[in-house]
Amino acid sequence: MTIYRSSESKEKVLRLYDEQINKLGIPCKDLFVNTAYGRTHLIETGNLNGIPLLVFHGGNATTACNLLSCRFLMEKFHIYGVDTIGHPGKSAENNLSHNNYDYGKWASEVISEIGYEKIKCLGGSFGAGILAKAMCVAPEKIEKVVLYVPAAIKNAPAYKSISMLFPIILYWITHKQKWLLKSFLPMAITQDNIDSDIFETAKCSIDNVKIKKGMPSNAHPSDMMKCSMPVLVMAGEKDCLFPAKKVIPQAKKIIPNCITYLLCNRGHMNRLTATEEQMIISFLQ
Repeated sequence: MTIYRSSESKEKVLRLYDEQINKLGIPCKDLFVNTAYGRTHLIETGNLNGIPLLVFHGGNATTACNLLSCRFLMEKFHIYGVDTIGHPGKSAENNLSHNNYDYGKWASEVISEIGYEKIKCLGGSFGAGILAKAMCVAPEKIEKVVLYVPAAIKNAPAYKSISMLFPIILYWITHKQKWLLKSFLPMAITQDNIDSDIFETAKCSIDNVKIKKGMPSNAHPSDMMKCSMPVLVMAGEKDCLFPAKKVIPQAKKIIPNCITYLLCNRGHMNRLTATEEQMIISFLQ
């Protein structure tokens, strides 16, 4: 079953995808690998002589959009940006459950299929949740990991994001952009934090994709406690989905080798400072 509303919808998503890859302005190579969960697409880019880094995007987004936010990593890292299976992009459209460890098993297979026994990883939001699940099922394959505004550590109850529902319904009815912007404000806090590329990707997904509901469920503490790799957890103070006041204490409790960082006064959608970007680079190096 397709994840797109129509064949024309799929064309629109992939057109924007290719436009955003071209916008990077650096060489990019398409890779396809086979996993038990379906064919998976990656973009190989960055410094091909640099440190290998596997990057996972957020939910209902694409690696093309995510790589635009990861420009600060391109100089130092040999990047593999993976399109999450069952989400918009060029991977298989197979749906995986977010309530078990299937996404983690899929990520583990991707690492092996691109030719690594272990690799450094970075993921944001849903993508961080995938990595949290991978840490539980295949910790030996992850050398270091950055979990940015992460799912699967201590998710907020679903009702905490109910304020996004009414504006999105009005957007579906009226197709007026102002309602789409308002639906993002609980995550962004201010409109300045709504990056234009992220907005266009989200709009394209909402218009053309059967949106995935739900985030990766919280990883089991006993499984996370078996992880010995260095972990950097960055959580937003005002994140309505994965609030720092819940995520950071839980991360410290269940992840043995964990550094935490509070994104002060910021929500789920935010902009990293130059100092924070350097923190990520230094941690991964």
